[in-house]
Amino acid sequence: MRTSKVFNAIKKQSAAGRAGYWVLLDPDDFLPKQAADIACHAQDAGADALLVGGSLIHTDHFDDFVQSIKKKSSLPVILFPGDSTQLSRHADAILFLSLISGRNPVNLIGEHVKAAPLIREYGIEPISTAYMLVESGSVTSVEFMSNTRPLPRNKPMIAAAHALAAQYMGMSMVYLEAGSGAPQPVPDDMIKLVRSYVDIPVIVGGGIRDAKTAKAKLRAGADIIVTGNLLRRKNGLSVMKEIARVVKSTKQ
Repeated sequence: MRTSKVFNAIKKQSAAGRAGYWVLLDPDDFLPKQAADIACHAQDAGADALLVGGSLIHTDHFDDFVQSIKKKSSLPVILFPGDSTQLSRHADAILFLSLISGRNPVNLIGEHVKAAPLIREYGIEPISTAYMLVESGSVTSVEFMSNTRPLPRNKPMIAAAHALAAQYMGMSMVYLEAGSGAPQPVPDDMIKLVRSYVDIPVIVGGGIRDAKTAKAKLRAGADIIVTGNLLRRKNGLSVMKEIARVVKSTKQ
């Protein structure tokens, strides 16, 4: 019988009022060995999990990528798939994302039908997640590849209504996403309103480049912060460690 080990840990952390920090590794940005080294740094810094995935994935080492990370780190590896091809039997869990902010049936249910049998066969823990793309000031990769419009950043009630509908539909988490390399992160007032409408964990990612911004998102109500794009910068590892320290010291 499939367990819910990863999600139970997420719920336990949230219930205890402890914020979470996840580090996203895109196989298009790093070789497997590089990713494994970053995973070690992330674990030492106090990160809670590693996300693996991307909007495109034009490399052929996805499975090796996940396996390399698992060999060097004991952190949970959670798939963050752009489509049904981004699967690996070596992962601990997968965010079973439904892009509810859009109306493209491929991203609402189509890719899920393709992936479900393999997820079952591989024994990966699926975590039903409402994925909500938020306007960030430019067209991001996920917006272009998903062929969907993001939620307007100045209309937080639209985001709150989508998040509540997702909870009523039985989804386990909400993911507010500005997009990789977004000029602007998800607005604080949107996070606050979504947090006030739902009882499930709220994840926030995209455009978070420093500890100050990460802390603001946590104060607004995010349970988990995700960063990824900053790792491509020369000082990426040091910024990641600074964000980890801030997350660990912030009470919800």
